[in-house]
Amino acid sequence: MQRITHLANFRKLFNFWLLPLLVIALWACEGSDAQRQSYSEQQRQFYPVERVSYDRPSSIIAALEDSSSYWVDSLFNTLTPEERIAQLIIIEAFSNKGPKYEADVMRLIKQYKVGGIIFFQGTPTRQAELTNEYQAASKVPLWISMDAETGVGMRLDSTVEYPSQQMLGALSEDTLIYRMGVEVAQEFKRLGMHINFAPVADINNNPNNPIIGYRSFGENKYDVAAKSMAYMRGMQDGGILAVAKHFPGHGDTDVDSHYDLPVIPFQRHRLDTLELYPFQELINQGLGGMMVAHMHIPQLDPTPNVPSTLSEPIVTGLLKKQLNYKGLIFTDAMVMKGVTKYFEPGEAEARALIAGNDVLERLNSVPKAINAIKEAIENGDLTQEEIDRRCKRVLAAKQWLGLDKYKPIPLENLYEDLNPPMADLINKRIAEGAITLLNNKKRMLPLRPTKRMSIATVSIGATRVTAFQRQVKQLTEETDDFYISRKANSKEAKKLWKKLKKYDVVLVALYGPSIRPSNSLGYSEEAARLVQQLAKSNKAVITLFNNAYTLNQFPEIEESQALLLAYQGYFHAQAAAAELIFGRIPARGRLAVTVNKHFTYGDGIRLNKSFIAGPNGIPTQ
Repeated sequence: MQRITHLANFRKLFNFWLLPLLVIALWACEGSDAQRQSYSEQQRQFYPVERVSYDRPSSIIAALEDSSSYWVDSLFNTLTPEERIAQLIIIEAFSNKGPKYEADVMRLIKQYKVGGIIFFQGTPTRQAELTNEYQAASKVPLWISMDAETGVGMRLDSTVEYPSQQMLGALSEDTLIYRMGVEVAQEFKRLGMHINFAPVADINNNPNNPIIGYRSFGENKYDVAAKSMAYMRGMQDGGILAVAKHFPGHGDTDVDSHYDLPVIPFQRHRLDTLELYPFQELINQGLGGMMVAHMHIPQLDPTPNVPSTLSEPIVTGLLKKQLNYKGLIFTDAMVMKGVTKYFEPGEAEARALIAGNDVLERLNSVPKAINAIKEAIENGDLTQEEIDRRCKRVLAAKQWLGLDKYKPIPLENLYEDLNPPMADLINKRIAEGAITLLNNKKRMLPLRPTKRMSIATVSIGATRVTAFQRQVKQLTEETDDFYISRKANSKEAKKLWKKLKKYDVVLVALYGPSIRPSNSLGYSEEAARLVQQLAKSNKAVITLFNNAYTLNQFPEIEESQALLLAYQGYFHAQAAAAELIFGRIPARGRLAVTVNKHFTYGDGIRLNKSFIAGPNGIPTQ
């Protein structure tokens, strides 16, 4: 037993004193870069990172301000200068593109040691499996992100999708938005994700905006700021990094930066008092991340064709210095035409870092970007010290997000955990609070059916009886149900109109091509004319389950006896419309945008509690 004890003591002495001295001596004799790197790997092998207490700062901003910790410093010291650049890169990944695509992503992780991934379409199980594989192969834990403004269901099947921000903009108070943010954070964490590129803090005051529109909380700067803050706080209180977009404001443009470079012509005073307001408020409240848009803004940077992403006066001068932003700055996707139209891959990424961005998202070419950035350092346009500082900030954020204690994603009960009852309840409450009553002539609503009243329901843009019609069936004794395509021809439309004229009341549901909002509903001229006839019939209650701006696609819809805006076609919105029509819930929603001269910001007729139906279905007085 004594011999064993002596042997154990000798091994401890050798491992902790003699072996490191021997390695150092060899390194001193053979001091090449390759051998120094080899020693670093040996050192990590014999000295696994010890558990040092980490007092997690209360906010991500506090973590970034003091980016030094044992975990950050020890990990940083293992990285080569090129690997420190790579930590500033987020690459795209899909979970539905098959083995060859997945191998390409793995190659970028192994070869270049990129900092993170942004996932797009796929399935939750495959994304979780891939995340585990990618994390296992990565030298530094990857931060995993998603562009999920409406939750993970925006990208992944079989998961919860929350309402559009336009629908949230119709809510009279913001508690539900905060609660939604907390739930989104929980679902992100369950999938091993850390960053959500949301909220959209753009003020959408241009009905012709092709890219923001229903993605915005509305046109009022105070509403947009308050609702953006509620969503941001919910996510960050839930431990997820929120990244607001699209700085300095993409709401008033008629060009999509995915396909071209928008030009924002406004004077500085307009930008200061309108577009920048929500971003400044979010900064004041501890926003962790900011995404810069690809837009040319001559009043902020007159250099021809330079997008805001690559503009030092905008990123460093305005955002960092004038607005005093201390969080992480992300570029919008570097594959978009708004940047690639005038700048080559590689050059664009180098310019983005020179401008002051911290993180490059979704690149055309990782090797071209790294080489161009190294060249910028050699030319003196960037310094290695600046790259190192940003790299440490990225590592500090990763630690705050829990990646210093990384664990693989458990696959058991994944679908159940991503579809919690609380999420369904939040969606229901949002739908009930947001539905907006725009017309109610002669107090047509709440509808009080009688035995002699004939009621028809018609879904336009459907191929079968819809959830709205089924819900109506539960609230009144008898209805006749019809449906017709958005592409209906003249014969089909005339035939249906002939049938509908016979009824006392027609409950009309208008749908677009998806349960999600759309910019164009794609109605045929004949289908749109049928809506017009119904609107002028004095017997129709019309509900639009889509983007508020698409009201403009229906001539004379303002003539309808009663008009409801439900914003999108998911189940709870359809159920809420049926319940409001029959007085089971009050009308509380307000229009968050101006659609036209008939429907303007703030419109929304209130039907208060005195109209709610009692237990037997009879409206209370």
